[in-house]
Amino acid sequence: MGTEIIINVESYETRVAVLEQGGVSEIFIERTKERRIAGNIYRGKVTKVLPGMQVAFVDIGLEKSGFLHKSDISPSEYSFMPEFGKSPDNGDSEDDTLDDEGLVQGREIPPIEEILQERQDIMVQVIKDPIGTKGTRISSFITLPGRYLVFMPLVNHVGISRRIEDPAERERLKNVIDGIRKPSQGFILRTAAEGTSAEDLKRDVDFLDRMWGKIQAKNERVKAPTMIHGDLDIVLRSLRDLCGKNVEKVTIDSQEDYYRCVEFMNTYIGDPRTPIELYKGSEPIFESYGVDLEIERALGRKVWLKSGGYIVIDQTEALTTIDVNTGKFVGKKSQEETILKTNLEAVKEIVYQLRLRNLGGIIIIDFIDMEKEESKEKVYQALEQAIKPDRSRATILRVSELGLVEMTRKRTRESLTKVLCQPCPHCEGKGFVKSPKTICHEIFREIERVVRKNPKTHGIQIEVSPKIASALYEEGNDYLEKLETERNFKFTVTMNEETNDEEYEVIALG
Repeated sequence: MGTEIIINVESYETRVAVLEQGGVSEIFIERTKERRIAGNIYRGKVTKVLPGMQVAFVDIGLEKSGFLHKSDISPSEYSFMPEFGKSPDNGDSEDDTLDDEGLVQGREIPPIEEILQERQDIMVQVIKDPIGTKGTRISSFITLPGRYLVFMPLVNHVGISRRIEDPAERERLKNVIDGIRKPSQGFILRTAAEGTSAEDLKRDVDFLDRMWGKIQAKNERVKAPTMIHGDLDIVLRSLRDLCGKNVEKVTIDSQEDYYRCVEFMNTYIGDPRTPIELYKGSEPIFESYGVDLEIERALGRKVWLKSGGYIVIDQTEALTTIDVNTGKFVGKKSQEETILKTNLEAVKEIVYQLRLRNLGGIIIIDFIDMEKEESKEKVYQALEQAIKPDRSRATILRVSELGLVEMTRKRTRESLTKVLCQPCPHCEGKGFVKSPKTICHEIFREIERVVRKNPKTHGIQIEVSPKIASALYEEGNDYLEKLETERNFKFTVTMNEETNDEEYEVIALG
């Protein structure tokens, strides 16, 4: 069974699931009122330049200004400066390499205050949506993704996806694109370009070149801040970015979007090899394919393994930790073999969960301690092999003496948990709440403070949740009776059904 793409379209949100070998490997969700802006191109206005940090803030018409670092500024913005006007010879030198986002590395860049001034107009592209507390990151390096290529009109460079490993095919693709592209144009050949004919590549190049011409023309006409070009919506973006040779079919449950998809595949891709099917089942498409069940599973903290072991996944602001445990699995032979088997099984589930939950940034995996170096090496190799199909770039360090693996995975969007969930109003994201006994003791201390501030009070009113009210009668009956006798005033306990257990109010009466 190959790869399938399942698309569920509703008026309020669109969900896309990638199924590999019958299981859900990736989930993409775009809500109608929260459409992503990564890939959009704007004519913006510089609002602030910070020489100390070598960054600038650019108003692109959103609630918050975009964040532009010096390294994300295209040479076209400072090529008029004589000492920085020259660019590397043909884009293929060692000094003119690209990072994962298509940004030129190794160039000598002048200070940002010499390139940009406040109130200056500049064309920029959003390269990262706001994630967590981080704002919108923008760049003046423009990239236009096509079916087989990523067009970089401001960078003279040809790059080829690392996933195309055959040296002869890499050489063929480079020769083809060198014969098509105009001087100073840059391209990155995507994985989908492998085996593609020169005609298909030229069609992609011509389409992207025309698009760039329209973007430039509009940039000259409009006033900042204005959006010049918007990326495709999630439905068409899924066809462009996810439909490779290994995708057997795309199934969508919206008739209107089905026709859009068919037209897009026929006109834009030209030679559609992936059939588009309209789902006509009676039950919801995600329920029919078991996707809803996998989403619920992906929101849980603990994930059970088939052997009886389990992994625990915790997300924090700085990193994600994954703990591996043997659980109910006791094995049949030696302890080392039991541990190795659990760790190897956990490797597959961990990689699956990383992709499904879209976990990025720093990830720490606490494997069960292994004594033999041979066992550690097997786990490391298994992890490297399992992560290869992942489209997000990952870097993995070897298993440490403590059984820990440190790795990073490129963060391109919010995790599934962040998209679907919000911090618990009771624990405020801590993951736990204070016990009723602890809350009662806090209330007793608050009563003492209130009485000291109001020595003439004749009564105390306590407002709490029903659970804490019950605990007060059980835990604090003796304490409250003693205070009533000594102070000669009465306590009134009122229950508020809407308050959570950690919220309470102590009020002096009279």
